[in-house]
Formats: sequence, C-alpha cells, structure tokens
Amino acid sequence: MEGNKRWVALTAVAPVAWGANYFVTHAFLPADHPLYGAALRALPAGLVLLALCRRRPRGAWWGRSAVLGLLNVSVFFVLVFAASQLLPTSVASTVMAVSPLAMMLAAWLLMAERPGSAHLAGAAIGLGGVCLMLLGGEDGISVPGVLVSAAAVLVSSFGHILAKRWKTGTGTGTGMTGTAEAAGAGVLASTAWQLTAGGLLLLPVAVAVEGAPPPVSPSALLAFCYVALVATALAFSVWFAGLRRLPAGTVGLIGLLNPVTGVLLGTAVAGEVLTGRQLGGLALVLAGVALGRPTAGTRPDRRLPAGTPAAPGPHPGLRSGPGPSRST
Repeated sequence: MEGNKRWVALTAVAPVAWGANYFVTHAFLPADHPLYGAALRALPAGLVLLALCRRRPRGAWWGRSAVLGLLNVSVFFVLVFAASQLLPTSVASTVMAVSPLAMMLAAWLLMAERPGSAHLAGAAIGLGGVCLMLLGGEDGISVPGVLVSAAAVLVSSFGHILAKRWKTGTGTGTGMTGTAEAAGAGVLASTAWQLTAGGLLLLPVAVAVEGAPPPVSPSALLAFCYVALVATALAFSVWFAGLRRLPAGTVGLIGLLNPVTGVLLGTAVAGEVLTGRQLGGLALVLAGVALGRPTAGTRPDRRLPAGTPAAPGPHPGLRSGPGPSRST
C-alpha cells in the first residue's frame, strides 16, 4: 500500500506538469514562433531519453517511428503550442482533457472497437462540459484557438489509430508508446525515438517558415527548459513508469490533475476569471473523463496518457502531449 502511494505521487507529477505547461507556454514563450517552440520542446527531450535508454529502432520501425513522430510530436506539439497562446490557460487545458474520449470514439469509428455504455456516457458528458466552457466566458473564446485545439485532438487520435494498426499497442490513448513491442524496446525508447524524430522534422521547417530562431530572454530560456525537460522528458518517463505499476483506472483518474492544474494556474496566477457556467463545464469534463477511463482490470502497460504529447495532449493534447499527446 505504501509503495502504491509513492507511485501515485510520482505519477501525479506528469499531469501536473502538463497542466502547468499551458500556462508556461502562454506566459513566457514567444507567441509568433510555434514551430521553434515545438521543436525546442521535442528535440532536447528526445535526446535526453535516447541517451538514457540507448536503443535504436530496427528495420521498418525507422520509418514508422518517423511517421508517428510527425503526428504525435511535430504536428501535435505545434498545435498545442498555438492553442496555449490563443486560449486562456484554464480553457486550453480543459478542452485538451477530452482527448481520451475523442480517441475512444475514433477507435470505435475506424477500428470497430465498440465502447461500453458508461464510456459513451462519459464522452457525451465531457463534450457537453467543453461546450459550456466555450460558451460561458464573459469575453468570448477565440474561434481559431478552439479550432486549433480540435485539430490537436484529431491528430493525436489518428496517431493512436495508426500505431494500433501497425500492432504497436492496444490501449486507447496517444500513439506515443508505439513501436514498443514490435521493436523489442520499452516505452521509454519508443518515446525517445518519436520525440527525436519529431524534433528533427520540425527544425528545417521552422528555419524555412519562421527564419532565424527567436531571441530568448532568461525567462524564456527557463520556460523552454521546463517544457522540454520537465513537461516532456520527465513527465512522460514518470507517467509510463506509473502505467506499469498501477492499475490503468488509477492512472486515468490521476490524469484529471491536468485540467485541474491548468484551471488553478489560470485563475490564481494568470488572473483569469471563470464564470459559473464555465465552472460547471469543468466539472462535467472531469466527470466525463472519469467515466471514459479504462477500468482497473485493464492491463496497465497497455494504456497511454491523456494528454498531449500529447500531451502530448496534451498536446494534448500531446498525449498530448503529446503526448508527449498527450498532450499535452
């Protein structure tokens, strides 16, 4: 029991870090450089994890890791970065919290994985909560920000489905753990491959589109260190470790700390004001995600994070981050 409590506390670091990532990105990173912002989040984190695991993909998984890195890291992280800049922290984190519900529905539509009645109810409740959040603000919500968040959810969902069709995992979450079984490596190595590939794909695009890297102030440098090392490398590592040692249902409920953290930071630090309708929407999102989570009997090493990376998730996601969807 005491050991489980320690793993719960350690795993909780991930969703808290992902929830805070929205605030850090919104407050300290250059808003007009989403490509560099995503690249400087993904590549350092991927290289750190690659140095730790010291494993490389084999055969066809070089290309597959690149494709999954493109979806679950490159595109997802850019969208999460943009959503963090366009939406209030509390709203961005809440919208991305429905990623696992969207992925469940995508698996039903594209792979005939029929969800249970409780999961369908959770999806309906969660989406209703998001609608309340978006319609309940006094000053209105950025339509481009909402569209970017929706695109992030769709991209991470497709990344998951693609990873699953390649028989790299069977859980409902982001594809960030893709390639683990087929390549004979653990989820840490798989995450490292995708983060590294995604970052390398982003760099030339960032140079071509955004020109020279943005000037980085000391506060922005610290923010980049946070999103790369804490909200990505550390967060994904402790999240996957928790997935291996705790029931998936427990880890899923821990993931609810992601939107809670985003809302608390947005209101307490960024001075955002939530209306009663938005608070009700947040409560519905939390209830919906709780219903849509896997049961405790599901194998814990098959379930992937809520946000992001993705994370993700978020970018979230992103998982998203994501995912690093989670995510994220």
